Amino acid sequence: MSRTLAPLLLLLGLALAAPALAGPTVLFLGDSLTAGLGVEPEEAYPHLLGEMLVRDGHAGVRVINGGISGSTSASAPARLRWYARVRPEVLFLALGANDGLRGLNVSELAKNLEAVIVEARRQGMRVLLAGMELPPNYGEGYTAEFRQVYRDLAARHGLPLLPFLLEGVGGVAELNQADAIHPNAEGHRRIAAHVYPFLRDQLGAAAPVQP
Repeated sequence: MSRTLAPLLLLLGLALAAPALAGPTVLFLGDSLTAGLGVEPEEAYPHLLGEMLVRDGHAGVRVINGGISGSTSASAPARLRWYARVRPEVLFLALGANDGLRGLNVSELAKNLEAVIVEARRQGMRVLLAGMELPPNYGEGYTAEFRQVYRDLAARHGLPLLPFLLEGVGGVAELNQADAIHPNAEGHRRIAAHVYPFLRDQLGAAAPVQP
């Protein structure tokens, strides 16, 4: 009897242990920059980051690309509630570019992003914030206020901040499509390379979140 039960007990033990081996689900909540407008889905930076994590031994991590082209920060709270059904443990928040390009009020941007941060933490998510920058033709005052929104939110809520999502890509012609706004495939590879150390380190430092 013991010889018969031993393999079954081993399989049961492995099945019970499997959830513990699973990594976190990371939700990338963003706009067309995150969605990968103009490139193939597998060329967008969230997908590339998922592949990089697997290659680095984080096989259990699940990446969800929640980017929607044209979205502003105003849509973010409702979108986050929709994704609650998949129970993400980590939120990579990369919104605001469209707010800035449309010249929207930075106080509204701050309010909308803060609402997402508060709701995500209420759901137990660890929030990682990606900052955005605007082209200099938007005026020194507005671009400075826009930039500061992300720094203030990170400081107020104790969030890890990636200062500029498009570092080394924004404004570089050969890394963007003809519209000079959306990264091409090589641009997305550069974004993934830029984000990866930040994301990897934060996943490694993940700890229970206090709402």
